Amino acid sequence: MNRLITLFLSVLALGVAQPASAALKVFACEAEWAALAHALGGDDVDVYSATTALQDVHKIQARPSLIARYRKADLLVCTGAELEIGWLPALARKGNNPDLNPGARGYFEASRYVTMLDVPASVDRSQGDVHPYGNPHIQTDPRNIARIAGPLADKLAELDPAHASAYAQRYADFATRWTAAVSRWTEAAAPLKGIQVISAHKAWTYLYDWLGLDEVASLEPKPGIPPSGAHLQALLEQVRQQPVRMIVYAAYQDPRPIEWMTQRTDIPAVKLPFSPGGIEGTEDDLFATFDVTIRNLLAGLAQEPDQGAAP
Repeated sequence: MNRLITLFLSVLALGVAQPASAALKVFACEAEWAALAHALGGDDVDVYSATTALQDVHKIQARPSLIARYRKADLLVCTGAELEIGWLPALARKGNNPDLNPGARGYFEASRYVTMLDVPASVDRSQGDVHPYGNPHIQTDPRNIARIAGPLADKLAELDPAHASAYAQRYADFATRWTAAVSRWTEAAAPLKGIQVISAHKAWTYLYDWLGLDEVASLEPKPGIPPSGAHLQALLEQVRQQPVRMIVYAAYQDPRPIEWMTQRTDIPAVKLPFSPGGIEGTEDDLFATFDVTIRNLLAGLAQEPDQGAAP
């Protein structure tokens, strides 16, 4: 009898110590996918973002903290399209988590669910940092977020069937609110259509495609290549002949080329979040990220550039 009582108490203690269903561990390569996983997963997921909006996601090191998180994760959510090619393969080797390998149940690549833009006919090193599968910065168009949310919710339910109904309910709520928000943003941004802009980096292809902005040049001579003085001077002459309303950049980018151009032209420089957390108040919040994006673009449009400023 005493042995039965002891066994019963041991089992009871084990049940108290171990939760019935631990949160699904999600390793997100970028802040936008961490925010989306939070929105869809709620308390049923434990989400870790490997990068922040204040980092250049092309240039990340496989640090011990990332390796430890990767090794314990149940689900990997990344942009793909070789955006993470500089660090994710090394992380996968060191993390040694077969469940997160391409093709495994725990692998989710967001770019597979959208139509890629800027897909090059061919790729070589002379073109700069060109991605063979197209421009990977898909998160700058909220319509892409909508296309990815459904498959991600399905993946969460697949890996955690005990909470499948909760994932479905959260997705339905998110989709309803997101659809309404996209309509609101699109309507508010109507004055931006056809406006000519310069980009600090060719990171805004999907944003421009959504809003109808016209990118006439980039501060970089080639993607990922820092601008030389000669390139900036040539660009300065170009914008004096071709009116440009704003320079668009993300917080993580080197401000010096932007400042050089604005000081000589008075073209407004418009900082956008790029990802949740890029500007204060957008942390882990996709809705706030696009609220701020539209607000800042319209504020930049409202400024009157003086492109005849002295060199």
